[in-house]
Amino acid sequence: MSKIKVTIGNKIYEIEKGNSLSDLIHEHISGAQYMMAAARCNEKIVELNEPLNEDVSIEWISLSSVEGLEIIRHSASHIMASAVKHLYPDTKITIGPSIENGFYYDFDSEHRFNEEDFEAIENEMQKIIDANQKFEKSFVSKEDAIKKFSNDGEIYKVELIRDLQDGSISFYKNGDFTDLCRGPHVASTKYVKAFKIMKLSGAYWRGDEKNKMLQRIYGTAFSDSKSLKQYLTMIEESKERDHRKIGKEMNLFGFYNEGPGFPFWKPNGMTLYNTIVEYWRKEHTRAGYQEVKTPIMLNVDLWHRSGHWDNYKDNMYFTEIDKEEYAIKPMNCPGGLLIFNDGIHSYRELPLKIAELGLVHRHEKSGVLHGLMRVRQFTQDDAHIYCTREQVKDEVKDVIRLVQKVYAKFGFDNVHLELSTRPEKSIGSDEIWEIAERSLKETLEELELEYKLNPGDGAFYGPKIDFHIKDAIGRSWQCGTIQCDFALPERFDISYIGTDGQKHRPVMLHRTVLGSIERFIGILIENYKGKFPFWLAPEQVRILTVANTHKDYAYEIKNILQNNDIRVKIDETDDKLGSKIKQARLERVSHLIIIGDKEVSDRVIGIRKADENTMTEVPFGDIISFINELKNN
Repeated sequence: MSKIKVTIGNKIYEIEKGNSLSDLIHEHISGAQYMMAAARCNEKIVELNEPLNEDVSIEWISLSSVEGLEIIRHSASHIMASAVKHLYPDTKITIGPSIENGFYYDFDSEHRFNEEDFEAIENEMQKIIDANQKFEKSFVSKEDAIKKFSNDGEIYKVELIRDLQDGSISFYKNGDFTDLCRGPHVASTKYVKAFKIMKLSGAYWRGDEKNKMLQRIYGTAFSDSKSLKQYLTMIEESKERDHRKIGKEMNLFGFYNEGPGFPFWKPNGMTLYNTIVEYWRKEHTRAGYQEVKTPIMLNVDLWHRSGHWDNYKDNMYFTEIDKEEYAIKPMNCPGGLLIFNDGIHSYRELPLKIAELGLVHRHEKSGVLHGLMRVRQFTQDDAHIYCTREQVKDEVKDVIRLVQKVYAKFGFDNVHLELSTRPEKSIGSDEIWEIAERSLKETLEELELEYKLNPGDGAFYGPKIDFHIKDAIGRSWQCGTIQCDFALPERFDISYIGTDGQKHRPVMLHRTVLGSIERFIGILIENYKGKFPFWLAPEQVRILTVANTHKDYAYEIKNILQNNDIRVKIDETDDKLGSKIKQARLERVSHLIIIGDKEVSDRVIGIRKADENTMTEVPFGDIISFINELKNN
C-alpha cells in the first residue's frame, strides 16, 4: 500500500494511506493515547478514526481544550442516551447536544425520571465506557435513514430527518446504539474519563409549547477526575452564592406570583441599585454622555421600521390604544433615533453620545426565568454614539476603556472579549456589514487585545464586541457590548450636515457597560457572596448597643454618620449582643459599631467588619475620617 505523510508541528510521520490518526498514535506515539480528542486540519476538525488518504498537516485538539471538552461532552450525551435505552428500552430519543459546562439529552419516556435514577444511569454509562466501544461514522440516504428510525419507533428522529435536505445523512454508532449526528466524536467511549449526571428538567419538543413535554437529563464531563471534582466544588460554592438566597437574607428584592419575571425592589435593594446608578451617571458625565429617557411603549409602525417586527417580535409584548397596536419596547434604540431625528445636526456635534437607563420588557418563557439573571423586565444602561465613519474606531476604543474602568471599580479585572459577525437573519447590505466587521476587528487589533471570534452571532443590525467578566469562583458572565450599526441610520434616514454643507449618514454605535442592571446586581451578589465593598454595601454601618443605657450615644453616632452620607442603622431590638451580631452577619452589613459602658465613658467608637472579630477603637472626633478611608478603599 502507498504511504502518506502526516505533519504535526516539526515532526513528519509516514502511515499507510487509509489509516487514521488513531493508528498513528498507536504506532508512533502510544503514550498520547486517550489524551487527544481530535485534530484540526485547515480549520476542519479531523476525527481520530477518520481515514486519511492524502498528505496532511494537523494540530492536535487535546481533551482538556475548549474544543476537546465539547467533543467529550457530545460523546458523553450519546453514551447517556445509550445507557437510558438499555435501562428503559421503550424510551424514545430526541436530541443531545453539548452545552457550556456539560451536555443534555431529551427523552420521551413513560418512566418518570428522578434523582434516584442517576446512580443506575451512571453505572450503565460506566459499563459502556469500560467496553471501549468505538464511535463509528457512516452515511445512508435520507430514505434509508427514515426507514431505519421508523422501524425502531424513533418518531422524533424521523421528524428531524424529514426536515433535512435530500442527500446522504451521517450516523454514529457505539455498541448497539445508533444516533443521527454530524459529530465530531472521540475515538471510543473510553475517552470519556470523568462524568456526572447533574439534574433534570422538562423541555418542550423543539422548544414549542404546543408540542409534547419531554424529560431533559443534564450531565457534565471533563478530561480528568480532578477537573470534574473542581467543577463540582464550584457548583456547590455557587449554591452558597445563589443571589436569590442571599437577596432574600439581605432583603434586597422579591418575586411574586402577580408578576412572574418582574422583580420588586425593596428598600435595601433600591439603595444598592441607586448606588450603582449614581456611579454610572458620574462616569458617563465625565465621558461626555448626555442622558435621555424614552417611552416604554410605542406604535408598532416604529418596530416595523426598525426591523424588530421581523427579527424580534416573538420576544415582545403588545397592546392596543385607540384601535392602534403598540409594542412595549424590548430595546431603547428606536426611541433614541426619534430623538436624534428631531432637529438638524452638524458634524461639529459628532461624536454625539446619548445615554439612557432604559426600562425594557422581553417575553421570556417561564421555564428559563431565573432570579435577576433572567427576567422579563430590566433596565439597560444603554447608550448610542452617533459618529462619522472616520470616528468609529476611536469611539470604540473609548468605550472599551470606559468598560474596563467601570469593571475594575466593581472588582472585575479579568475581562474576555468576543467579536461576533453577521447572523443569518440580518438587515443591511453586504458592503456595510463588511465595513462594520472590519472596523471592530481592526480596533481590537490596534489595542492589542485578545478576542474570540464568534461567526454568525452578531445582532441583526450589526456586528458586536461582547465583554465577559470572571467572578470570584471562575464563572464567566457576558455583560457589556458594543454594536456597530450602519443599518438603522439608513432605515430611519438620520443625517448630519458635513463640512461640505451636504447631508451625510452617521454610524450608530450601540453599547452597554453593565448590560442589564438587574442581572449585573445578581452577578455582584454572587461574586461578593453579598459581602460588598464598603462603598456598595446597602447598609454600611449598624450600631449595636449592649444595653438600653447606651442608646443616647448610639444616636449621637448615627446622626453624625448620616449627616456625612453614611448608610447607618441602629439595631433597636432587645436581643442579646450575640444575636444582634449574628443577624447583622446574615444580612451582610459591612461594619458594626458596638457600644458598651467603656465606649460611652471614654467617648470612643469600637468598629469592626461584621464578619471579623478584630475591633478598631476610634476617637469620636475621628470617626468620619476613618469611615472615609473605608469608602475610598
